[in-house]
Amino acid sequence: MLSKIFNFIKKKDNDDEQTELKESHLGSDWSFLQTDIHSHFIPGIDDGAQTIEDSIMLIREMHAMGFRNIITTPHIKFDHYPNTTATILQGLHGLQQALKENNIDMPIKAAAEYFVDDHFMQLLENEPLLTIRNKEILIEFSFVFEPMGLFDTIFKIQTYGYRPILAHPERYSFFHNKPNIYSELKDRGCLFQLNTISLSGYYGRIVKDIADSMIGKNLYDYCGSDMHHIRHAEVLKKLMLSNSFNTLRDYPFLNAQLLSN
Repeated sequence: MLSKIFNFIKKKDNDDEQTELKESHLGSDWSFLQTDIHSHFIPGIDDGAQTIEDSIMLIREMHAMGFRNIITTPHIKFDHYPNTTATILQGLHGLQQALKENNIDMPIKAAAEYFVDDHFMQLLENEPLLTIRNKEILIEFSFVFEPMGLFDTIFKIQTYGYRPILAHPERYSFFHNKPNIYSELKDRGCLFQLNTISLSGYYGRIVKDIADSMIGKNLYDYCGSDMHHIRHAEVLKKLMLSNSFNTLRDYPFLNAQLLSN
């Protein structure tokens, strides 16, 4: 009888140990996301990677952290980074060739992070936009000024057949005292993309608190690294050791659905 009890306890301990090992493995990297949808890896065209060596270094870091697919998103911001579809796709081709030459197995496509201004509205009306998937486009606002006619802008984007993904909504300080604005935007069909490193406190405590709150309310649809440089990579690696990382791992992000696109 004692032998049976001993064997039962031993089996339970082994099962618990295997469960802990499995959970530890699942939380060991970013492979649960598969795809990163927000980064600045095309060299020399915005405030991200400046050289092809920078790009290769950062993409190696992403691969080592478990990512298996990238949709990189250079800024299109007319006053600062007047990129076009042509310049982005040309830069993407050069980056793809460099990855192949360096034997880095990382599929990479390009969309754009569109700054919402008059130039963006002209692009919207006159030419096809670069999408994350289907007709989803990544947009950003000024960090200084609250956009005028916010809901009208979202509606106009939709009338042209696109669905906006708002990049890092937790970072817009003019929204911080308007907690209902996030639900209102969601109700109007806007998707949200979390900057993963917001949860590390990298952008400040208030931004982290807003991000935590939005996660708790299941308001996010995607998350992205918004990787620009090696400091972001280091923060992303440290985040894997935090409690916030397990929260992300269990969240129903849509990123993994993009792997086959």
